[in-house]
Amino acid sequence: MTVHVIGAGVAGLAAALTLARSGRRVVVHEASPGAGGRARALPDGTDNGTHALLGANRAALAFLRDIGALEGWVEPEPAGLPVLDLANHAARRVALAPLGWLRPAMRPAGMDAGGFLALMRLALPGRDRSVEQAFARHPVLLRALVEPLTVAALNTPVAEASASLLGLVLRRLGAPGAARLLVARRGLGPDLVAPALATIGAHGGAMRFGSRLRGLVRADGRVAALDFGETAQRLAADDQVVLALPPWEALRLLPDIPAPTTHAPILNVHFARAEEGDVRFIGLLGGLGQWVLVRPSGVSVTVSAADDAVSLSDAEAAERIWPEVLAAAMAFRLPGEWPIRAPAARAVREKRATPRHAVGPRPAPPRRPLANLALAGDWTFPALPATIDAAVQSGEAAALALLHPGPRA
Repeated sequence: MTVHVIGAGVAGLAAALTLARSGRRVVVHEASPGAGGRARALPDGTDNGTHALLGANRAALAFLRDIGALEGWVEPEPAGLPVLDLANHAARRVALAPLGWLRPAMRPAGMDAGGFLALMRLALPGRDRSVEQAFARHPVLLRALVEPLTVAALNTPVAEASASLLGLVLRRLGAPGAARLLVARRGLGPDLVAPALATIGAHGGAMRFGSRLRGLVRADGRVAALDFGETAQRLAADDQVVLALPPWEALRLLPDIPAPTTHAPILNVHFARAEEGDVRFIGLLGGLGQWVLVRPSGVSVTVSAADDAVSLSDAEAAERIWPEVLAAAMAFRLPGEWPIRAPAARAVREKRATPRHAVGPRPAPPRRPLANLALAGDWTFPALPATIDAAVQSGEAAALALLHPGPRA
């Protein structure tokens, strides 16, 4: 029996690891030259974007532990998240956990009794509405905490983002240690992708890069063959498939499944800067950039929900964002040289980074739409934001649906 995993993003890697550890023969097919999907390292070693995890992301952290990579993820700001408001140059540290707000100095701006109650109401199940509507009476807190959290977790502007889905995020942050923020010390290549591939290989899994699935040959409610263009892989009666692709690719192959059709972009700008020092992570308010990740290998800035920014050229993006980075470096006294002029930079645009997490029901695809095929991908969990954690959970769920098949659902 062979399980063909189509797609080597995080969901595909999680599915492949679960299946290989169970003793199944696994072959992973990836259209691009490298693994990682939307959480990948680029050919020059740069991450495609700033990917952070929280202590609440238990599935992702367990996956990192399973591949021996957890120690590569570090907590850059254990004393609280540094946040610079570019409108008034106020620099402060903000607690991400609600218990931290007991200290007035660690509270986000606008966190009064009314604002706290609004957050608590959001965390309770109820009628869905936009995040902006939910915090219409608390504009200061919306700007200082809720909007940054919304675009980071949901990658959707607050005017359309689902308050119910954000409430789920808030509920998960209430547990002890759930708000710890972690980033890859060296990058996604050495701290995620490489150890995942090595662990899958150690369990007998095989990788085939440059292998794009052109179509599925179906017969009697099953996948009978995989069409890779010049070659076709006929499946034995007990062979299985995990389809771990983004929604538009899944729809190309299975046009009848429910799947998201609208997406939101992310813009990442990477500045060349070789400087020894600790990994740092800083939030920005009132500018174009939102999150600044400083590593010895360079500086990365993320713009989520980047509908208006994704069309900027590399030079335009760098010219607008570097002064914001410089202001943050000065405000929090980051060591090293910080030139006035922007260093060499490149922009990475993920135009369909995630589905838009808007108000209302989201498409809910079946986990096993064909008898020997299971779906994986962060978008296949409509009750969760499309994140690394959701991708890991979906990959493991797809693997279990094939390992222990019950009634199709």
